[in-house]
Amino acid sequence: MPNYDYRCETCGHQFEVFQKMNDPKLERCPLEGCEGHVRRLLGTGAGLIFKGSGFYQTDYRSDSYKSGEKSESKAGGTTSSAGDKPSAGDKPSSGHSCGGGCGCSA
Repeated sequence: MPNYDYRCETCGHQFEVFQKMNDPKLERCPLEGCEGHVRRLLGTGAGLIFKGSGFYQTDYRSDSYKSGEKSESKAGGTTSSAGDKPSAGDKPSSGHSCGGGCGCSA
């Protein structure tokens, strides 16, 4: 429920009222002894505030963008040049079956 600002046209009293959006507008000043007409003021509205972690630009990407990105990464990751990995018949250059670099003593 929003807060609405009002100002009395007679006495100039300005006040804030917590109302539902479909509640009727106030018409009379709440000050004792003043029967002036009040006017609802235009407010700036509530600002949008993101609190906490996890709000990133990429969180709200469209589904078509996400699917295109996935297909791009799959296409890039599955292609390999001829010298990248040894095939099953090749012996590793280090002389043992693990391919080297693992720390085993073969």
